[in-house]
Amino acid sequence: MIPVRGYSGHKVAVIGLGRSGQPTVAALQAGGADVIAWDDNEAARAHAAAAGVPLADPTRGRALDGVAALIVSPGIPHLYPAPHPAIAAAWEAGVAVDNDIGLFFRSFATPDWDDFDKAPQVVAVTGSNGKSTTTALIAHILAAAGRPVQTGGNIGRGALDLDPATSGMTVVLELSSYQTELARALQPDIAVFLNLTDDHLDRHGGRGGYFAAKARLFTQGGPARSVIGVDEPEGAYLANVMREEGAGDPVIALSTTRRLTGFGWSVTARKGFLAETRHGKQTAAIDLRGVAALPGAHNHQNAAAAYVVARSLGLGPRPIEDALRTFPGLPHRAQTIATWRDIRIVNDSKATNGEAAARSLGTYDRIRWIAGGRPKAGGIEPLRPLFPRIVKAYLIGEAAPAFAATLGDTPHAITDTLDAATRLALAEGQPGDTLLLAPACASFDQFASFEARGDAFTALVREITGTESPKPLTRARLDGP
Repeated sequence: MIPVRGYSGHKVAVIGLGRSGQPTVAALQAGGADVIAWDDNEAARAHAAAAGVPLADPTRGRALDGVAALIVSPGIPHLYPAPHPAIAAAWEAGVAVDNDIGLFFRSFATPDWDDFDKAPQVVAVTGSNGKSTTTALIAHILAAAGRPVQTGGNIGRGALDLDPATSGMTVVLELSSYQTELARALQPDIAVFLNLTDDHLDRHGGRGGYFAAKARLFTQGGPARSVIGVDEPEGAYLANVMREEGAGDPVIALSTTRRLTGFGWSVTARKGFLAETRHGKQTAAIDLRGVAALPGAHNHQNAAAAYVVARSLGLGPRPIEDALRTFPGLPHRAQTIATWRDIRIVNDSKATNGEAAARSLGTYDRIRWIAGGRPKAGGIEPLRPLFPRIVKAYLIGEAAPAFAATLGDTPHAITDTLDAATRLALAEGQPGDTLLLAPACASFDQFASFEARGDAFTALVREITGTESPKPLTRARLDGP
């Protein structure tokens, strides 16, 4: 735990008592704050009360009297589509609103660091797709090199639940737009922007607000080095904003579509090859096509981002390449869970929007595609160029009728449930097919999370096929288009 600094003897309110909220309460108390807490969920309140945490609804009476700050969990909207009543109450009472990420950045550095041989560093990763894989991959590379490292934020442990720094430690934080939009302190040493696609637009009032939330990590955070994907206009704009004349290489540009010029330091990942270029000269190259846990162009972008972060932290190309080849991958992200009757079965439940699903569809051939759930803006119309890769689609959840209309003549069946879709797809599957769960939707119509959806799919596959672990593929396409 990282005790929160700056609130000793002050009253602080916390709303939202989930994965980040509970550690926030504990970290504030460890730092000497007088904490009151609330959650709209009765079970969460009961759990906090049982732990001895005082409860007070910030919207009732004078609960915010004397409160120095209101700390909110990421899932609580503070502006769009409408401010949560507790946020509005804090505004009215003149109480500053922050989140656990802001508290982390104001509390992580301590006077103990003066005695360290090497100062700790923070790497923060954001973007629409690939954040978790990139975060985990950076940590894997550093750990393989013997560097002390922790990961947290939007993956694994909450930021304040991490251990205090030791000499030379790197903390790698995955940060969503929900976290960057509100944090009052953002001070990463290295910040990574992977990409931007339409997602969470209702929460941010549109694409512009969504980008602005992510850009705060750079424009407010002021990292010493910015690693920025420049394949979308927003990334190109952000890279230009962060450039400084005569300041060495403050911006490292990433691309999966073209060779970059005009940057002192850049990394490209095209046609399965990663290439590092400095001042117009290629300095290193890695063949990514055989890295089984990182299939497709989207994962090659993740590999490029992790590579250049590791290079920025002083590692050479060879140990980075060796670590890439031993990366085990993450559950629910292009995860091959079985091969059965020469059918590759892939769990990409994390593909919760159209762009993520497009990246997954672009990685495989002869796809039996399970898609659907709670729809997001844009649907699957942008995926139309990939429809020829689909042998048949199996549609589930609230989005099924709309997806069926968009698919048109592409073979499809509305199966409603994941169970029915999986059983039918495996019954109809042929050798050489890929059964792909890449829903292009949120999970919340039928599952509590994308993880729960992926776990259910994995359990079904195990039950139907009798497989317990992935087997070698005889037909595997790992290089992407």
